[in-house]
Amino acid sequence: MRIAREGLPTIIGTIALCAAAFFLSPVAGVVLLLPLGVSAWFYRDPDRTPPDDESAWVSPADGRVVEIIEDAADPYAGRTTKIGIFMSGLDVHVNRFPADGTVEELRYVPGKKWFAIEPKSSLENERLYVGIMTEQGRTTLVQIAGIMARRIVCRVKGGDKLARGERYGMIKLGSKVDVYLPSTVRRVVEIGDAVRAGESKIGVIE
Repeated sequence: MRIAREGLPTIIGTIALCAAAFFLSPVAGVVLLLPLGVSAWFYRDPDRTPPDDESAWVSPADGRVVEIIEDAADPYAGRTTKIGIFMSGLDVHVNRFPADGTVEELRYVPGKKWFAIEPKSSLENERLYVGIMTEQGRTTLVQIAGIMARRIVCRVKGGDKLARGERYGMIKLGSKVDVYLPSTVRRVVEIGDAVRAGESKIGVIE
C-alpha cells in the first residue's frame, strides 16, 4: 500500500515505538500495532487512473458532494459553478488536479474550524486557494480545514504544471475541497454523489 509522504514521519516514529515496546513488553508492542495500523490507513495514497474520456474533469477529492452553487463568485475564476466535496475521516485525504493546468495563484487564509460539511466553512474556515489556468479557462481549488483537521498540505508552487489526476496536496483528517469549474465545463454530479479523487467525473468540456 502506497503511503503519502506527509505521513512517513508519523509512521516511522510509530514503528520505532512499536519495536521498542516489543523489546520491553510484547503485550505493549501488540497494543501499539493498532495506532500503527490507523496511521497507515489514514495516510494511504492509492494510485488512481483518470477516465479515458479526455473531455472529463475529475474530482479533486474523495468524499461526497455536499454543495453546488451554479452562480458562485471567485476572485480568480470569476463567476462560475462551485462544487463542494466533503471528506470524512475514512476517506483518502490526498487531493488531485481536476484537469491539466498551470498554477498561477496560491493564497492562504487563516480562519476558524467549523464543521467542514457546513456551507459557511468555505468562507470562515482556515483554507488554501490554488488558482489554475487550464485549456478551458481558470479554475480554483480550495482546501478547507475542518473541525478535526490538523494541517493543510499543498505541494505545488506558482508556475508548476500538473496533469489531470496528479497529486497536489492533502488535508489531514476530515475536511472539504471546493472546486470552481470554468464556464466551458458542465458539471455532471449532484448533491449526495460519492466521488473518488482522480477518477470520478465531475464535469465535461462543452
